Amino acid sequence: MAERQWRGTTEGTTWMHRSLIAAMRHLPLRLMYAGAEVFVVPFYMLFAHQGYSSMYHFFRRRLHRSPLQSFVGVYRNHCKFAQVILDRFCMYAGGKFDFAIDGYDRYQHLAKGESGFVILSAHVGNYEAAGYALTASHKRFNALVYGGEAETVMKNRQRILSENNIRMIPVREDMSHLFIMSNALADGESVSVPADRILGSPRYVECDFMGAKARFPLGPYAMAAQREVPVLAIHVMKEGTRRYHVYIHQLATSGQTFKERAAALAQQFASDLETVVHQYPTQWFNYYEFWS
Repeated sequence: MAERQWRGTTEGTTWMHRSLIAAMRHLPLRLMYAGAEVFVVPFYMLFAHQGYSSMYHFFRRRLHRSPLQSFVGVYRNHCKFAQVILDRFCMYAGGKFDFAIDGYDRYQHLAKGESGFVILSAHVGNYEAAGYALTASHKRFNALVYGGEAETVMKNRQRILSENNIRMIPVREDMSHLFIMSNALADGESVSVPADRILGSPRYVECDFMGAKARFPLGPYAMAAQREVPVLAIHVMKEGTRRYHVYIHQLATSGQTFKERAAALAQQFASDLETVVHQYPTQWFNYYEFWS
């Protein structure tokens, strides 16, 4: 299970990140995309073997593409990931993006209500952009984030997200973030959790996903099932240079026991995620053997 731990960070030094933010204020975004596609992506495809092979297997085994189609798919996937990273730095530099939102009424209804609710996300598209697209004026939005992220990235996230009443909760080794999230739900706030990667705990639930069994972390679904709060699945997918599409779906809570409710939520999320992945196959950003 070691390869399934969430330990990714945005690569580069603090100076490089600051320089990139400065460049974003003066250079066209499309030019930055082109530079990444020509100089950066081929390097990662050659030397980041684990990421390349796992993504190649994704296109071959899950999407049943030919070897050539899979190779092209891996290249396009790496290009799309580079674009998403550049978009984030463009946002840090004050760049503006357009968002089309499906199901915004569901989010607003829960955001204005008294009960807390859980938002489940995955490593597809650019979920961080949800913090800029969705308002949290009625209740605080709490987002679980990786605690080892680069300092420049964390500071810029904090600067922008705090303006929208969003609090970041870093993952901690002592698991104290679980108590913070539980208290937030008890206070009627929303809690956003990545629901596709196992974060520290070995507990998982098996779901049917993309034609095979895959392990999803039990924690996010157990938290929602135990609290018996509403659950939303939100995915933010890139559709153009400065355009994103936000998909918001509410998951039904069913089952007599706690375990049944958690398993049902996990399978619903997996099915919802599968629909999104089929629609945007090059925006699947789990660079390890997800179905191992």
